[in-house]
Amino acid sequence: MSQRVTPVSVVEFVVSGDDAGPYGITAGPDGALWFTLVHAGRIGRLTPGGESTSYPLDPASGGPSLITPGPEGDTLWFTEFRGHRIGRITTAGAVDSFALPTPEAGPFGIAAGRDGALWFTEAGADRIGRITPDGDVTEFPLPLTGAFASAITAGPEGDDRLWFTMNQANAIGAIGPAGDVTVHPLPTPGAAPVGITAGGDGALWFVEIGAGQIGRITPDGKIDEFPLPDRAARPHAITAADTPDAACWFTEWGANRVGRITPDGRIEEYDLPSPSSEPHGITAGPDGALWTALETGRIARLTVL
Repeated sequence: MSQRVTPVSVVEFVVSGDDAGPYGITAGPDGALWFTLVHAGRIGRLTPGGESTSYPLDPASGGPSLITPGPEGDTLWFTEFRGHRIGRITTAGAVDSFALPTPEAGPFGIAAGRDGALWFTEAGADRIGRITPDGDVTEFPLPLTGAFASAITAGPEGDDRLWFTMNQANAIGAIGPAGDVTVHPLPTPGAAPVGITAGGDGALWFVEIGAGQIGRITPDGKIDEFPLPDRAARPHAITAADTPDAACWFTEWGANRVGRITPDGRIEEYDLPSPSSEPHGITAGPDGALWTALETGRIARLTVL
């Protein structure tokens, strides 16, 4: 079910040229938003007041994709999908990177685990990786081939596993600290899950880009799916918001919208002001707003009124 009942204001900030490709975004430990510029090979920083800068990667062809705060308190970690590396940037802009042992690994999703390490997906190698702040990498094979493991997130409170989407295997996976993997197939064929987040209701929420649905899975594996009003909307990323109703927010890449879903499945959708802006990553910001990366060179802030 869909209805517009929560008023939202949207402001867009230009952060790059229209060919640089703002893609992944997260709230940094310094009170700013940090994002990847996938086509330009840069990492960007935007303050809630709208001041932006970016830092080059070497080489610029690595395809920085998703980004997350690190455990050190002054760093952010990101994947380089085409460069097959894991990168790290300090809040002062110092960058270094770590090559992966497996060729053509295609790292994409990344999240901090409760063990003080970063966990990431290897979309091209059917593996989940783990890297310590010192750069030590361990890789764990998945029990499926051609799964295209995509986004990853730490589990809800009390669950020490990492949860991830398998876009081509049409499944959600969970990996324990020792590398044991559980696979949960999705009910809808061709759902092609991408983004995933731990919700405020104790479940994991994910988007089905192929089916135009939002999914929910409990730690014990119970799955619910909520169809979007526009099944061709191509939902891409999802994040939890710190609100009393434990809502999650998601991007609709194919429909130029951002949506909101509550644990009971109520969906609200909001058009973005710039046409064909291609919203990708989304995160809850330090200011209580939602921030989304628009591939056409902007970052949008959505504030609930």
